[in-house]
Amino acid sequence: MERLRGRSASGGIVFGKIAFYHRDDQDVKKRKVGNPELELQRYHYAKEVSGRELDDLYEREVKNIGVDHADIFMIHRLLLDDDRFVSDIESTIMKENYSADYAVHFASNKIASELGRVEDEYMRARTADIKDVSRRLIRHIQNTTEQELVFRSNSILCCFDLEPSETIRLDKSKVKAICTCYGSTTSHSSIISRTLNIPGIVGLGRALTEDYDGHEAIVDGYAGVLYIDPDPVTRRRMLEKREEEGRKRELLLRLRGRRNITLDGSEIELYANINGLIDMKYVTENDAGGIGLLRSEFLYLQNDDYPDEELQFFTYRRVLELMEGKRVIVRTFDMGLDKNPDYEVEEELNPAMGMRSIRVCFENPEILHSQLRALYRASVYGRLAIMIPMIVDPEEIQHVKRMIRKVWDELDSEGIKYDQNVELGIMIETPAAVMLSDELAREVDFFNVGTNDLEQYSLAIDRHDSRLERFCRPHHIAVLRMIKMAADSVHRYGKWIGICGELAANPDFTETFLAMDVDMLSVSPMIILQMRRRIRSLNLTDKEQLLVDMGVVRSYEKNKYKLFG
Repeated sequence: MERLRGRSASGGIVFGKIAFYHRDDQDVKKRKVGNPELELQRYHYAKEVSGRELDDLYEREVKNIGVDHADIFMIHRLLLDDDRFVSDIESTIMKENYSADYAVHFASNKIASELGRVEDEYMRARTADIKDVSRRLIRHIQNTTEQELVFRSNSILCCFDLEPSETIRLDKSKVKAICTCYGSTTSHSSIISRTLNIPGIVGLGRALTEDYDGHEAIVDGYAGVLYIDPDPVTRRRMLEKREEEGRKRELLLRLRGRRNITLDGSEIELYANINGLIDMKYVTENDAGGIGLLRSEFLYLQNDDYPDEELQFFTYRRVLELMEGKRVIVRTFDMGLDKNPDYEVEEELNPAMGMRSIRVCFENPEILHSQLRALYRASVYGRLAIMIPMIVDPEEIQHVKRMIRKVWDELDSEGIKYDQNVELGIMIETPAAVMLSDELAREVDFFNVGTNDLEQYSLAIDRHDSRLERFCRPHHIAVLRMIKMAADSVHRYGKWIGICGELAANPDFTETFLAMDVDMLSVSPMIILQMRRRIRSLNLTDKEQLLVDMGVVRSYEKNKYKLFG
């Protein structure tokens, strides 16, 4: 028996036979042409046909997977018409005299390469979308047919990666699971597979090869493990786990509509972190109390410039409507050189500590101005809160407030309705924000702790450098004490605090955060019900003693924390 480990993309346990899928190679040669005008016509024809296909695909899949998930194909439509993508293709054809198919291939590789270098996994996962659009264009330029996806019954589809347009065409009655060598849990293919309830694993690596084609296998989508030629003991264990997971899910579903309250009566809000409309199905399915973090920078994926006001307004309005009066916290653009490769600033040695987030918006106020207009226009459709990232000084909040008042004046003059009572909050993600938390709390309505950056900046550790993993402990007492300090500061003024970083989803610290009187935890929508179960099992009879035991309110020398074994 072979056991390959990857990452869970979609939960479930499946028994079947491996069917290794090879995508047909597109033969694209780097060749000059004598008639670039003809090549440009070939490209425009392919673009027009591809656009009609994507429109038809969207209309069809609205009925199958719902409007919010079918938006994936609207994103592909927008990529197809993207100004920079189109400009790069046309320039390569007309100025450099290359063939249309090579121009598309070159332009898409350039964008995919840039996306592949960004820090955020969700942004990196969009490389699959640009490649999908590129393959569609090249297929029509070369006048080739779409590859058939024919598999035998009870197949476990294995491949190097899978594109969204391929995933949506799978025969669910025959393909029971998907396993890929590469890919991301945040890719649109993974999102579609979860929507279709197809168990999946990504990131299995080079160990997954076509040599396993036809072999018996078991997919454990919960643990991200693929068992090849499983032995009887493993088969029996997986059957038992499948039954147990089914029972667990049924029990979790009974928690829908219940309060997040401990046995002794302590209560906390459970919200969801999302990237946009494509995640809304999971928010409602798992009964999130609100949206604790809407990462607005995902909208940048649909443009090669910052999204315009109308696109933002539509998105924020739709999320607010779907949440039906529950709080929706939108983080303003949290972008910088690493997430915006075309942004015209000098190259930085350390983008994480340079021009990013609110600093980019202060340098280019039209970006934040457009976003604030869209947000306040949408505010009448639900309960909106606005959150500003990377704040290190009260004067920055005062500057944002002046920009907000300017937006109010404009909307008043244009006769556009908006809600002036929108909550304004900030991310606590630097030691400076913690040390000034008492002053910052006077200026805002709430804090939201971004534990990922707070750890990085506090411990002087690049969390993407694997060599430093042993030094970066998410339960470092310095980080816990800073969260407690921020909580005490904001509560002093009768305001509230949430946590939206990875630490919020760690069940080992749920009790600690409750003891700190943290008001809200925001996590992936898929684990809301598990977190609710955890909270309802706790009994905080002595919060002060718990914080002492954790080292949060006692001296470093006396705690039991050990870095080295």
